[in-house]
Amino acid sequence: MARKIIHVDMDCFYASIEVRDNQKLAGKPVVIARDPRHSGGKGVVSTANYVARSFGVHSAMNANEALNLCPDAVFVPPDFKKYRQVSKEIHEIFHEYTDKVEPIAFDEAYLDVTECKLGFKSATIIAHRIQQEIFEKTGLTCSTGISYNKFLAKLASDYAKPVGMTLVREDEALDFLLPLKIEKFRGVGRKTVIKMHELGVYNGYDLYGLSELDLIHYFGKMGHFFYEQVRGIDDREVEWQRERKSFGVERTFNMPLVSNEEIDEQLKWTAQKLADDLTRAQKHGKTLVVKVRNSEFETKTKRLTLADYFQNDATMIAYYGRQLLDELYSEGESIRLMGLSMTSIDSIEYENIALDLFGRNDVHND
Repeated sequence: MARKIIHVDMDCFYASIEVRDNQKLAGKPVVIARDPRHSGGKGVVSTANYVARSFGVHSAMNANEALNLCPDAVFVPPDFKKYRQVSKEIHEIFHEYTDKVEPIAFDEAYLDVTECKLGFKSATIIAHRIQQEIFEKTGLTCSTGISYNKFLAKLASDYAKPVGMTLVREDEALDFLLPLKIEKFRGVGRKTVIKMHELGVYNGYDLYGLSELDLIHYFGKMGHFFYEQVRGIDDREVEWQRERKSFGVERTFNMPLVSNEEIDEQLKWTAQKLADDLTRAQKHGKTLVVKVRNSEFETKTKRLTLADYFQNDATMIAYYGRQLLDELYSEGESIRLMGLSMTSIDSIEYENIALDLFGRNDVHND
């Protein structure tokens, strides 16, 4: 049976939430980033609404550049806690229709609706109901792409934004793919597009005209990938049962941490949150990673691996975290971001041996 895949992509997610919550922003160019006029020109754009995008502002752009392009832009610092909560509400809607949901980010996901929990046979009807329900419950809009594989579903969701819905059937795949610019194809980044252009490949028609051997010759393993992609072939499953490989907690501080008391307080909070998350998921790990970013925006990490599993104990995690932290920053240096994460994760059913906080020799770090 042919698969029915929907890719849901929220329209300007972060910016749309901010406009929804503050109607004074309606109709104005909204940029989600720290205001460069108050941050010494530093900061990166997380996203921007369509008004700001019409001036050329886009995600990952330097905030100062965004200001130059759009002097009237309203800069709103990101509130990821709020965005995460709204994303959770949206994912609850997805799960009304299918449990086969693969989150990609806060604002997008793949859904396999080949078998719908509510009994709908039409993926188009499901996509329309999801769009309608998201709007009714959150006041936000999204675009959907529907097809028989993930690659085409994602391309389709971007085809008619915002508030779009595009269906690509199997017998329509070539008609949809061949006119597309080569930059639209998955895996064609800045470096690859230069090479494509050197080979005279500017769109799907040009790519389709190259043999599989030629593509492998020019692009190695990716050549086979490009050969299948332009023919609408993508056998990837919607990965809805992926095991988490790590757990992490980090915080960015408006006022940098300087004193040891501030640092220890935040370290304890972060360790407690990490321990709680691990306990809730019935997981534990062997590798603790500390991440810090200073006022010069230099990011450093340090990790420690034990022979046995860490206990999900905030005091223990904070103790080892402080040891790693002391190796990453100098006395008096300010900290803008601090994070702790645990990797080498296993189920808690594996016996967790008690660890001696002092005097262990069976550890290594890097």
